[in-house]
Amino acid sequence: MKKNNEKNHLYCFFNGLGLHRHLTGARNWPRSSKKKAAATTSAIFLFSLFFLVLVSAGWIDASFFLAISSNKSLLALVPVKPEFPLTCTKGNATTCPRNYPTSLYNHTLNPSSPITSKNVTCPSYFRWIHEDLRPWKETGITKDMVERARRSAHFRLVIVDGKAYVEKYRQSLQTRDMFSIWGILQLMRYYPGRLPDLDLMFDCDDRPVVRAKDFRGPNARPLPVFRYCSDQWSLDIVFPDWSFWGWAECNIKPWEDVLADIREGNKRTKWKDRVPYAYWRGNPNVAPTRRDLLKCNVSPKNDWNTRLYIQSWEEEKKQGYKESNLQDQCTHRYKIYTEGWAWSVSEKYILACDSMTLYIRSRYHDFYIRGMEPLQHYWPIRENSKCTSLKFAVDWGNNHTDKAQAIGKASSKFIQEDMKMDYVYDYMFHILNEYAKLLKYKPTVPAGAVELCAETMACPANGTWRSFMEKSLVKSPSETIPCNLPPYDPQAVSQLVERKASSTRQVETWENDYRQNLNKKP
Repeated sequence: MKKNNEKNHLYCFFNGLGLHRHLTGARNWPRSSKKKAAATTSAIFLFSLFFLVLVSAGWIDASFFLAISSNKSLLALVPVKPEFPLTCTKGNATTCPRNYPTSLYNHTLNPSSPITSKNVTCPSYFRWIHEDLRPWKETGITKDMVERARRSAHFRLVIVDGKAYVEKYRQSLQTRDMFSIWGILQLMRYYPGRLPDLDLMFDCDDRPVVRAKDFRGPNARPLPVFRYCSDQWSLDIVFPDWSFWGWAECNIKPWEDVLADIREGNKRTKWKDRVPYAYWRGNPNVAPTRRDLLKCNVSPKNDWNTRLYIQSWEEEKKQGYKESNLQDQCTHRYKIYTEGWAWSVSEKYILACDSMTLYIRSRYHDFYIRGMEPLQHYWPIRENSKCTSLKFAVDWGNNHTDKAQAIGKASSKFIQEDMKMDYVYDYMFHILNEYAKLLKYKPTVPAGAVELCAETMACPANGTWRSFMEKSLVKSPSETIPCNLPPYDPQAVSQLVERKASSTRQVETWENDYRQNLNKKP
């Protein structure tokens, strides 16, 4: 009975291709008709061609032929990518399961097969990994340097033999530390067994703390501290922020969901049909530069071509976050980005819209903005004269709609393609991998650290926190290794910095000419 069932599976498969008569037994073949014989030959040729396409695409491997020779069902021949959801026990799991693969998907399925590569070079912003780690290139990183960095850290992360251990020192703002750790655990599920042993300190506050001027000279030993942003005067190591896995306190979903929502939001209104003003919504109370921005709002005396709105997250929470849906905020031709107390999480959401981003000059940078350029991905705005600079930018855009629209499209494309979650994980992998190479000691598990995994974090969670963890859970290992990290090229970095400065100067020149012409008018 079993063999008959397996033959039936084969028959159904080939019947779907219209080839069963030619492949299930010679007794049914026509013996006299030349036309039918020719049709048979053609059918076999087409099947062979189709089969070769499946093999070359990687959908069928050698196991297919082995299975046929052993008379197995075709339904069992097609490999199904295994998924590993949360395995919470009735009382919520407090231990880590050991059934998750320890290597990439293809290699797990067939250990003798070579590990495949994306065969692409990482996006341009990856080259800054070398710059961020350059202060330790000559000296390396000692255990003493790491432990002295504890003074500002919220937690210590240690990876040993493919397992993550965390020692917490102090509570972060909201649940930044929780979702940052969660993100690293997802990286380990995405690329199982590929991260080397490492030991690092992570600071979840906004502003950098490792000042370059405090560590000068040949004997300088800067403290290695990971955080979400840095500036040109600091040596903090930049890492993706917690909100890529969801910002529960603001009801902002994980990054993959947000990207999909904004893609749909971009389609709702054609660019030239959008409101021809610059839009900003946010909390002005976090920094003087934002309070200064509010002076540029439309008033009975002035119209600076802006439409600015104050965001109260407390009120939003009471109203069910009706006014903070990110996909509903791509309705103006222009969107304004301004930093807050430091860099702002809002940056990536603003740049994802295909409205032209008016980027107020910022002191702080996150990990990806250094790969974006003025006039290509955004329009630079002066920080010390925001109102006139914003007015000029909108006037220029409304007089050059095709060029303004192209800048918005390029920005959105960069965020949607070069900042998709696959690349976020690749960036995390490369910076942690390169960092681990600098360690001058073998990491060990601190006495106060506990092992963490997806189950120990998500199973006890509830509400929005649990929901976002489930949405951002990596359920299967990647099928490929990370993209290829660009080599260290200080000349290319210098050229990029100069090109960005040159584009900014060009805009400022246009703006100066614009102002002079306005002053000449009677």
